[in-house]
Amino acid sequence: MNTKKLLPLSAVALAGALALAGCGTGTPGSSGTSMPGMDHGSMGMSSSPAASSAAQGGDHNSADAMFAQMMIPHHAQAVEMSEMILKKQGIHAEVTALATRIKDAQGPEIEKMTGWLNGWNEPTAMAGGHSMEGMMGADDMAKLEAAQGTEAAKLFLTQMVAHHQGALTMAKTETTGGKNTDAVQLAKDIVATQEAEIKEMQQLLTTL
Repeated sequence: MNTKKLLPLSAVALAGALALAGCGTGTPGSSGTSMPGMDHGSMGMSSSPAASSAAQGGDHNSADAMFAQMMIPHHAQAVEMSEMILKKQGIHAEVTALATRIKDAQGPEIEKMTGWLNGWNEPTAMAGGHSMEGMMGADDMAKLEAAQGTEAAKLFLTQMVAHHQGALTMAKTETTGGKNTDAVQLAKDIVATQEAEIKEMQQLLTTL
């Protein structure tokens, strides 16, 4: 299994847009090419006062916009992967706790970044020509969907480590090239949180 597959951003951005365009109230999935039956909920794209005020609180540059446009579908896939593992039976409690934390943290961050892009009058989906590290392909998502028990837990952790490593690349780029103070701070928070989660997941993998 290739867990560090690069996907064209045009496909990823479309998937993110489809997820964010959902009419439900749940947390969105990320990929139109992944598994059927996923929840595609609304993330409240422009209604959050906090997101709107943050977007208006400072100027932005192209790096800020690219960071948000790329991180939204990236986060959405992490939420989807977490939802998959949380629906399974027989998963180690520490793995389900981690999946819950990832879902609870990244869902609101999707909403926040979407609010920024709306406030900046930037599209929430990026045009093609870019790719992102760490995104799972359709085959990877199908394997996670089909796996059960300890096999599923190990696969989730292995995939999420690679996924987080891709997010770190984007977040570190934003910390050096971004202009908007809120976006740069979020990038720094993502680096701190996901570096710690990578260590936690690698440790969990040795115990399963």
